[in-house]
Amino acid sequence: MKFRVLVFCCALTALCGLGVAQKTDVVTVHAPHTSATSGKEMYLAYCATCHGKEGKGDGPAASALKVPPADVTTLSKRNNGEFPSVHVVNLLTGSNAVAAHGSKEMPVWGPIFMTMEHQHTSAVRLRIANLAEYIRSLQQK
Repeated sequence: MKFRVLVFCCALTALCGLGVAQKTDVVTVHAPHTSATSGKEMYLAYCATCHGKEGKGDGPAASALKVPPADVTTLSKRNNGEFPSVHVVNLLTGSNAVAAHGSKEMPVWGPIFMTMEHQHTSAVRLRIANLAEYIRSLQQK
């Protein structure tokens, strides 16, 4: 059974009579396979839709979410100048119960990566570590 993830589409604009109405569609698609060694490739494929290419929380699907995506560039700033590596890894793996990462809106990547990597935990750990390291690289100076 293939694991599916929710990816959110941008709000679509439809003309209705004299006014303009917006409709938000949610589409279920397979997570694209990316290189486990490229945190940037994984971030752009899995995170940028909501968090934005630069990590500011302004991705194309952000406006369709009930809970706005976090600005991941300020994680260190909000943690007294230290990047919260353990916290980020726990969010990605699903070890922390956080509304934004545990709801139907935000997929928890650990189980998705487990399916993608055919239950090879070392490959999943590599993915999580490289994705977290890329998020570290996005931190404001």
